[in-house]
Amino acid sequence: MNKLSVNDLNVKSQRVLVRVDYNVPMEEKDGKMIINDTTRIKETLPTLLMLTAKGAKIILAAHLGRPKGKREPSMSLRPVANKLSEMIGRPVAFAEDCIGDPAEKAVAALKPGDILLLENVRYYNEEEANDPAFAEKLARLADLYVNDAFGAAHRAHASTEGVPRVIARRGGQCAAGLLMERELQFLGRELEKPARPFVVILGGAKVSDKIKVIDRLLELADTILIGGAMAYTFKLAQGFKVGKSLSEPDKQDVARAAMDKAKARHVQFLLPSDNIIGTPVDTGKLNKKGKPIIEIQNPQTNQGPDIPAEAEGLDIGPETARRYCEIILKANTIIWNGPMGMFEDARFAEGTNAVARAVAEATARNGAKSIIGGGDSVKALNQAGLGDKVTFMSTGGGASLEFLEGRVLPGVAALSDKSP
Repeated sequence: MNKLSVNDLNVKSQRVLVRVDYNVPMEEKDGKMIINDTTRIKETLPTLLMLTAKGAKIILAAHLGRPKGKREPSMSLRPVANKLSEMIGRPVAFAEDCIGDPAEKAVAALKPGDILLLENVRYYNEEEANDPAFAEKLARLADLYVNDAFGAAHRAHASTEGVPRVIARRGGQCAAGLLMERELQFLGRELEKPARPFVVILGGAKVSDKIKVIDRLLELADTILIGGAMAYTFKLAQGFKVGKSLSEPDKQDVARAAMDKAKARHVQFLLPSDNIIGTPVDTGKLNKKGKPIIEIQNPQTNQGPDIPAEAEGLDIGPETARRYCEIILKANTIIWNGPMGMFEDARFAEGTNAVARAVAEATARNGAKSIIGGGDSVKALNQAGLGDKVTFMSTGGGASLEFLEGRVLPGVAALSDKSP
């Protein structure tokens, strides 16, 4: 996609509305909201530093959580403004609203090089509805638009799709930020002619979430390695028993079709040959959402193709991990999306950790291009201390999946095309 870059803009003294993805994980401690992971903020710093150096008046728009049109204090972006200020080493102003007088007065006070963060755009239902009047109010704050929020680019919301359309109509330019450019490069252009062998690692819970990605990558990959709960739907489709493992029995036809396509295209399509299993036991207690708290007991390796009726598969087994890692270590291009098991629990994390180590080693040893498709895969790599050992980690979960499927993302389509 030949879209205008932030590098192409003349931003001096211009009001630049930058859509960022500051939907960061937070928790309450001692009555304050604390940010647990600053990755999404850190990834926007190159764009922000470049814009400040060029004398732009920067207005940041973002969402946090799902407040459903209400001013939910726990989802205020004020703590993010404070954290950004700390990370960037300069003041970051904060507007108590994203539209209207508070926002307009805060923007009017900006000098070249200043940064302002608007309050959560999802405090208005009109944001997700892509309401034209709301988009007009947001667009009124800016002369130019930059989208650096790849993680939100698959949503046709006011701040991602409506605002750039308004600004473009009145002659303003709309460009991709530096992070957005990297996402489009690694998830798009780099995969058009991948260096081979090209190995795809797919995990996570549901085949239905990944089937379009699988279908598209079957056109490109040499090998696809399947892990996570989605493996059990494929196992069901092969006629094996999966016990109490998370699976989608109604998606067996879809799973069989994927395996048939892999065979027809001579793509190696591998499923776990062994698993780490556990027995789920209802504690009789409920969590904060009123759902039963299930405790996993008796973790052990299951060697056979069938999982016992009372057990649940929770990770790939050691033999599968060894086999997968051998293949990964020979790869020259790697895409990884989705963990191999319930890696948040140390008892079921070794399969995911082994894959993470192999991906990092292939990157260092072979010079392999390793592209991590957002979400839990990024979390798992960071948890293993290997986040800086891969070529590229996408900041988009759903967005990276949709882009890998070959879909046009509304937040990208709305940006200005480069002149031929």
